[in-house]
Amino acid sequence: MHLQPRWASASILAIVSLLSGCEKAAPAAAPSVQKVGVFTVSTQAVSVTSELPGRTSAYQIAEVRPQVGGIVQQRLFREGGDVKAGETLYQIDAAPFKAAYDSAVAAHAKAEANLASVKLKAERYADLVKINAVSKQDYDDADAALKQSQADVAATKASEDAARINLNYTRITSPISGRIGKSTVTPGALLTASQATALATVQQLDPIYVDVTQSSTELMALKRALESGQIQRAGNDTAKVKLVLEDGTTYPHDGKLEFSDVTVDPGTSTVTIRAVFPNPHHDLLPGMFVRAVLQQGVNTKGLLVPQQGVARNTRGEATALVLNGEGKVEQRTLEVGDAVGDKWTVKSGLNVGDKLIVEGLQKVKPGASAEAVPAGNLNTAKQ
Repeated sequence: MHLQPRWASASILAIVSLLSGCEKAAPAAAPSVQKVGVFTVSTQAVSVTSELPGRTSAYQIAEVRPQVGGIVQQRLFREGGDVKAGETLYQIDAAPFKAAYDSAVAAHAKAEANLASVKLKAERYADLVKINAVSKQDYDDADAALKQSQADVAATKASEDAARINLNYTRITSPISGRIGKSTVTPGALLTASQATALATVQQLDPIYVDVTQSSTELMALKRALESGQIQRAGNDTAKVKLVLEDGTTYPHDGKLEFSDVTVDPGTSTVTIRAVFPNPHHDLLPGMFVRAVLQQGVNTKGLLVPQQGVARNTRGEATALVLNGEGKVEQRTLEVGDAVGDKWTVKSGLNVGDKLIVEGLQKVKPGASAEAVPAGNLNTAKQ
């Protein structure tokens, strides 16, 4: 009865010893190396662009004012509509100017008739004075009367021209083609010549100007980069410009650089840059806020990396994980520039040949070992 428990205990001890021996004999499993997708950094030509704030302004602006005084009889345009150069906008009462013109025409005709008579007399006296049929004094008087009549004709002709011009001014026309705004007068209003208040304003909207401002500091930095050869010029003063509207959409038509001002605003330390854009559908109106993207140069040794490989730390700095030559993960702090599509331009922090980790980022940490796989092939490599 007492032998059975002893035999059971001995059996249990034997089994435990056997299991312990098996555990010591099993080899330890080697830790697996995490595979990550990497992007190999290389140089390429990158456009150097500047996105600058600005506002649109009309290509031409003409304020319509009367050049003669009178009562407005008609307004011949629709407010907010398009008008052509030379199109009549207002009609001033022309009756007094027509009477003045007719009077000037009559005075000119009278002077012409008088000139004909005086001219014939002077010609006869010129022949008679040669044979002493008239005195020299009479000839001189006839010649003076001829010259006076000729002056009278010229004076009346000038008066006729002035009267005709004033009569034409009763038709107030548009100086340019464009879109006209609201009218400040209605029929029956009394106008005065060259009055301070404009009757209406005509603005040419196609093409249209976009005036943007760039800081003088950025302009000098760009100039130094161009001079050092770090950046090459994108073109001449007709470089293309793109436009981003207030709602974030891109304007469908490209513009061209018109000129850069030669004066720095002392209050803002900025330089005004003007571009001109086609505006066939009048989508752009004067005074709109826009952002212009100017291509100012080309960096032939630029670095572009996928945005998915760049993160931000708690201080807002751009960071990236790089797989070094020893297969270890390093963290780098980057200085990034503008976005180009789905990539960032990198100013510092990465070098040519660096292997930037863009896939499997969540599975590795700085200091860990990893195996590089070309980006896009990570899932295939795992299989």
